[in-house]
Amino acid sequence: MTDTSRTASRLREFGTSIFTVVSALSNRHGAVNLGQGFPDFDGPEPIRRAAAEAVMSGPNQYAPLAGTGRLRHAIADWMSRSRSVDVDAEREVTVTAGATGGLSAVMLGLLEPGDEVVLVEPWYDAYPAAVVMAGGRPTYAAPEAPGYRIDAATLEAAVTPATRALVINSPHNPTGRVLDEAEWDAIERVVLEHDLVLVSDEVYESLVYEGSHRSPIGRPALRDRCIVVSSIGKTFSLTGWKVGWTVAAPALTEAVRASHQFTIFSVATPLQVGAEAALGMPDAYFEEFVDSYRVRRDLLVDGLAAAGLRPSTPQGTYFALADVSSLGVDDDLAFCERMIRELGVAAIPTSPFHHDRRSGPIRFAFCKSEDVIRTALDRLQNVGSILP
Repeated sequence: MTDTSRTASRLREFGTSIFTVVSALSNRHGAVNLGQGFPDFDGPEPIRRAAAEAVMSGPNQYAPLAGTGRLRHAIADWMSRSRSVDVDAEREVTVTAGATGGLSAVMLGLLEPGDEVVLVEPWYDAYPAAVVMAGGRPTYAAPEAPGYRIDAATLEAAVTPATRALVINSPHNPTGRVLDEAEWDAIERVVLEHDLVLVSDEVYESLVYEGSHRSPIGRPALRDRCIVVSSIGKTFSLTGWKVGWTVAAPALTEAVRASHQFTIFSVATPLQVGAEAALGMPDAYFEEFVDSYRVRRDLLVDGLAAAGLRPSTPQGTYFALADVSSLGVDDDLAFCERMIRELGVAAIPTSPFHHDRRSGPIRFAFCKSEDVIRTALDRLQNVGSILP
């Protein structure tokens, strides 16, 4: 039979994102969507107003490819304020189309054909696709569940002579883990021993409930071989703006900008004005932000436990995993589909975040209003009816 697909062969294996699939099914059945990780409320009014005023009065033309100077300096100030890291706004900061756009720019600018990139399971689903689109090959490090702790041996098992980079995400989606100092020590050792570039996805940097966020760019030995990727989406509940950035030493930033200039080129200028306002929010905003999410986290985790779904309590992010394998579930995707159809609650299976697509825990998002979370939990009290 003739293959009629026009999709490039390198992308066919990825199919349609699980987030798109679950959200479409959720909409079809009128389910409460605790699947896709976007808030059901908007970010602070002063930030939105700053962008709105920029739309009306300008600037509305192309920004420089690296981002407006004011936003790049705001990002540098943010790194100093939140990481105690000095950053050159002119040579080390690039504004990208969200963190996902930043990740793609990194891979396109960094990889030669056949270069390998180590991804830690479970991963965010854009990671392997970004590597493949750039001509690279993903390899996989698989920490043991349910702790998902990273150690040197686990990383070493995925490294080969062709390995060029390692991607780390902390606070981690979907497990909710915040890596500790011992884990960062192990990561640093592997990166240095194998001369790797470390790509640090830090989009959940402000959502930490236990412990503290550590950025590897603050480690002297990693300062010149680390690329931080982040955005305003999660910290300011503005995921639809798609304003992100990379921060890296000048040589690595040159690689990012080399690809960024020929893909996105520049991000919406008025939204960069809004992002600048966001990064200047007072400390009280961030304290209230985390406190409000801690309330949502505890509400969800306690409710899942009451329903018998055996959740883990996340240290960061706005996701909680529930272990359904111990309840006899051996197909997390089919179970999530039944939850949507029969209980009216959407969650994300984690099998698409493993290279062998093995069934795993399911991910619930609590970036929703408390009333929405309570409605979902009420429906989940009947989860026993769909268990094997």
